[in-house]
Amino acid sequence: MQPFTRLTSHAVVLLRDDVDTDQIIPARFLTTTSRAGLGRHLFADWRTTPPSGAPFDRDHPAHSGARILIVGRNFGCGSSREHAAWAIAGFGFRVVIARSFADIFRSNALKNGLVPVALTDEDHASLLVAIGLNGECEIRVDLATMTVSAGAMSWDFTLPAFARRCLLDGVDELGFLLGATPEIAAFEARHPATIATTG
Repeated sequence: MQPFTRLTSHAVVLLRDDVDTDQIIPARFLTTTSRAGLGRHLFADWRTTPPSGAPFDRDHPAHSGARILIVGRNFGCGSSREHAAWAIAGFGFRVVIARSFADIFRSNALKNGLVPVALTDEDHASLLVAIGLNGECEIRVDLATMTVSAGAMSWDFTLPAFARRCLLDGVDELGFLLGATPEIAAFEARHPATIATTG
């Protein structure tokens, strides 16, 4: 997993509430347990609508190179499929900014290096005004200071401390544990002398 400290990018704005995981990646694409290639299926059914009505237009010139996705309330609700986080990351996004997230999606995102930033309704609306509805203004997401900023404005967000540590270090839960191998070995070396044994 790539460490995340800060990111500056323009955004794709998808102002819909209650976007469930079947909309993020339809069930027919869940036949794989590999993350590879799932980005091409992100919002697959929405792309098939005519461009003028498509909620997610991957080919819009303004979206090229965007690393930040801005959505509405309760993003990632529905089934617990981890493929949703894989598809978003596979498409190239590293941050999703929402008014709120479904708990399981948020957990899956954090475990896969995707930063879920929840802003209050007021801060979310203020961010949209600052960047314009098409996300053309650059946004900075700083995990060290736990802030989102655009222009001269800035908003705070929170993440669980352990998840934040893993994102900053670029490790998942297993990687974090393996990073403590010397301390674990030292504990194991002391351990037999501290407990009663049988046999």
